[in-house]
Amino acid sequence: MSAPDLHYSNSVQDKQTNQISFRQELYRKLTHLGALSIPVGYYIFRLSRAEALWIMIPITLGMIILDISRLKGWKFWNLFRPVIGPIIREHESRGDFTGASYILTSACLVIALFDKPIAMASLVFIIVGDTAAALIGRRFGRHKIGHKSIEGSLSFLIVSAVVVLIIPDLNIIVGLTGAVAATIAEAVTLRLDDNTTVPLISGLVMHLLNVILAS
Repeated sequence: MSAPDLHYSNSVQDKQTNQISFRQELYRKLTHLGALSIPVGYYIFRLSRAEALWIMIPITLGMIILDISRLKGWKFWNLFRPVIGPIIREHESRGDFTGASYILTSACLVIALFDKPIAMASLVFIIVGDTAAALIGRRFGRHKIGHKSIEGSLSFLIVSAVVVLIIPDLNIIVGLTGAVAATIAEAVTLRLDDNTTVPLISGLVMHLLNVILAS
């Protein structure tokens, strides 16, 4: 997505959110919250990195194939069109992957690259923080910076800070620094999708700080 789930998530106007209604945005973010099953499952089932990747990689490939079938107009897509079709953004219809493909890919990357607490935090930042930023930004956002609203970004930061207090075994200084990095990454409009940039940038910042503090 030229930033599917998030590039336009913290917008104030429908024009900046690819013309989907607030109700569609709400439904889209509810499905987005379903991705919490990834970090929660990673922790609750005490999965090793390898075990988590054995589960995540096939699921990610399946979603990418579904996206390709949508873009290519294959009949396989028709099975999922009634559920997914109404929340597809305009830029996704024109040839971009959906947020699901991006966030699943990001999940594989952060699990492979970072320790479990950091991987979990970076994923929850984008899942929960983005949901708050999108809904608060669209409903109450009045002060814009680019395509994003200050109200949405503040809600992202607050929710992410709360997340830091919940993630097990996460150094609070490392976590709060990661929350700030995630907020900045979400607020800055890039051509890359936020579902990718937010977890990778915040995860890298937390990883580096963790190394510095441990040395």
